[in-house]
Amino acid sequence: MSTGEANPASRLRALAARSSASAGAVDRLGDAVLRGLCVLAALLALAALAGIAYEVIDGATLAIGRFGLGFLVHTTWQPNFKVFGAGVMLYGLAVTSALAMLLAVPIGIAIALYLAMVAPPRVRNVIGPLVEMLAAIPSVILGFWGILVLAPFLSSDMEPFLHSAIGFLPIFGEPSSTGAGLFTAGLILTIMVVPIIASISRDLFLTVPQEMKDGATALGATRWEMVRGVVLPSTAPGVVAACFLGLGRALGEAIAVAQVIGDGKAIQKLFETGNTAASAIALEFLGAENRLQASSLFYLAVILLVIGLIANLTAQAITRRFLIHRAMTR
Repeated sequence: MSTGEANPASRLRALAARSSASAGAVDRLGDAVLRGLCVLAALLALAALAGIAYEVIDGATLAIGRFGLGFLVHTTWQPNFKVFGAGVMLYGLAVTSALAMLLAVPIGIAIALYLAMVAPPRVRNVIGPLVEMLAAIPSVILGFWGILVLAPFLSSDMEPFLHSAIGFLPIFGEPSSTGAGLFTAGLILTIMVVPIIASISRDLFLTVPQEMKDGATALGATRWEMVRGVVLPSTAPGVVAACFLGLGRALGEAIAVAQVIGDGKAIQKLFETGNTAASAIALEFLGAENRLQASSLFYLAVILLVIGLIANLTAQAITRRFLIHRAMTR
């Protein structure tokens, strides 16, 4: 090979080496920029959370100093006398959220299993978006529908039937004359929580490898046995997280609940009026009669933050324990 032929080849190799080095430098710069943006986003999220927590706790300082932990159990809420207790609100929060989860979890998982395991693709493509659209309906619209449609139906048909069938249970009581109450609020929350659980669980069920499902079927398992033995165990952490995400929606909902719960001021039975921490904040904060009432509403917000934090930590602990247990049993 002549020198004239070698020089162009050498120049090409040198050019390729310089291009590779330049591309490597660009890639390293891109990695550094991406890392910096991700860190900045995480810090902004932490700063926002810290800022919210600080403002809420600072606003609740007066009520915390005045009432202490007794605020959690006292049931009197009288702004005129500057006496405040969160017992009624926390009772309503617990009852409505428990009712919503009791109904929404099996319904949501059943919808997800149907869409992922049973429904033909055409049906899945129609029903799936419709279920997700429920989550997009504004809460005020759901509350308005609850006032106009759900509450009258409950007061005239559902509540009398339940009272005659299982009215011996002390939690139900007499049917409401208006339909507004804890039971109606729990059903509204159920409608709001179901699409969250159903859509996330459906996506999780669809991620289960087809080979695992075919293997279980080849071994003689029925569809239910395959779901129980393969699909649900494989997706259990995600389903638990979806349920807690739905619980967070139920705990924090204010407008729709305020429209149908009736603004009760005492601990009452399921068919009677009640209140929740979120609905009380939404209804009373702007019209607070005195500084202590506003601080008490901030105190309710602090309680909601703590409950939300506990719910998230519990979900993470359950998920982590399940993953460890599954890894140990393999």
